[in-house]
Amino acid sequence: MSQTTMTSRDLDQMLAVTRSYPADSGEGLPWELLHDLRALVPCDHLSVSGQDTPQWHFFVDQELPRIDWPAAEREGYEAAYRTHYWDSTCSIYDRTGDTTIVARDSDLETSAERARSGMAADYSLPADARHEIVVCLEAGGPQRTVRLLFTRGPGPDFSDRDVAVLTLLRPHLQGAFLAAERRRRGISPLTPRQQEVLRYVAAGYGNGQIARRMKLSEATVRKHLENIFGRLDVGTRAAAVARAGDVLPVPPVVPD
Repeated sequence: MSQTTMTSRDLDQMLAVTRSYPADSGEGLPWELLHDLRALVPCDHLSVSGQDTPQWHFFVDQELPRIDWPAAEREGYEAAYRTHYWDSTCSIYDRTGDTTIVARDSDLETSAERARSGMAADYSLPADARHEIVVCLEAGGPQRTVRLLFTRGPGPDFSDRDVAVLTLLRPHLQGAFLAAERRRRGISPLTPRQQEVLRYVAAGYGNGQIARRMKLSEATVRKHLENIFGRLDVGTRAAAVARAGDVLPVPPVVPD
């Protein structure tokens, strides 16, 4: 990939996408996040699919816009996908075990190879998908992933800038998916001790006050906050309280 220059607008949009999104009905990622991603990396279609390859089980299905395929046609596409999967670029994550790859189809195969492939003949081209780029997220097990597929029809391919943007955003998308999973399952990413610290933070206590009430040193309180920020993928006390509120209740502590 050649050197890529990003505009200040690109950076502003990327920063906006890293914020904490409110929970909604999205099976994998919040719908508002997907709308923002589609504005950042324009495409004809954006899908989010959860795939457990060993079981051939698909556990997430989100689309922008939603395509209401007739049932028989959708079943035909799914059958073609399974048939050609291991011989196609789609399987690169399962074949290599590297989920960090963000690449266009054109980075992985030539146009001639694509034209000869069974996947293009039976799956992608009938759906008018000429250009594709994928972001892969880990979903809790070997060959169990969530994939964001950006597709375009006839016209320009995705640019180096698009690849760079999605590569930089991938860790944040991984964190957003894990946070959404915790919300859905009611699982807290914090230890009971960290939750106690954060309850004091939510009530407006400073580090010294927290240390006195929990009978800890201020250095220990700072270390707890550092770990909390890391687990919640945030950088400030306010952001930690906001993010934790999505995955566990943070009741206020009544001041003395």
